[in-house]
Amino acid sequence: MSGLSNKNASLFTRFARGSSRATGSPLAFVAAVAVVLIWGVTGPLFAFSDTWQLVINTGTTIVTFLMVFAIQASQNRDSEAIQVKLDELIRSIDGAQNRLLDLEELEEDEIERIRSQYRHLAREARDGNGSRSGRPPAPS
Repeated sequence: MSGLSNKNASLFTRFARGSSRATGSPLAFVAAVAVVLIWGVTGPLFAFSDTWQLVINTGTTIVTFLMVFAIQASQNRDSEAIQVKLDELIRSIDGAQNRLLDLEELEEDEIERIRSQYRHLAREARDGNGSRSGRPPAPS
C-alpha cells in the first residue's frame, strides 16, 4: 500500500487537519481563556459599550462558524478511514461475515435489524446458550 500518501492532500484537507490539531491543544484553550479574560478586563476601559460587546460576539461567531466546517471535515475523514480499516479487518478474518462490509451504507432500519440480531446473540452468549466454540453462529 505504498501508494497511500499525504503529499497530494488538498489545501483544505491540510488546513482542516492542522486547525483541528491546533485548536484541540491545551495551548489553544489557554489562548482562548486569555482572550476572554483580556476582553473582560478591558470592559471598564470601554465603559462596557455596545462596541466592546460586539467585538467578542463577532469574534466568537466567526471562529465558531469556521470551526464547524473544519471539525466536520476532520470528523468525516477520520470516520471514513476507520470504516476502511474495519472493512479490511472483516475481509481478512476467516469466518467473518463479509456482508458486514460497508454496513454504514445501509438504511437505518436495516442496520437496526442487524444490530438487533447481534444483541440477541450477545444475550445468548451471556446466558450460556451460544455455540460451544465460544463463537455464536452468525445472524442470518
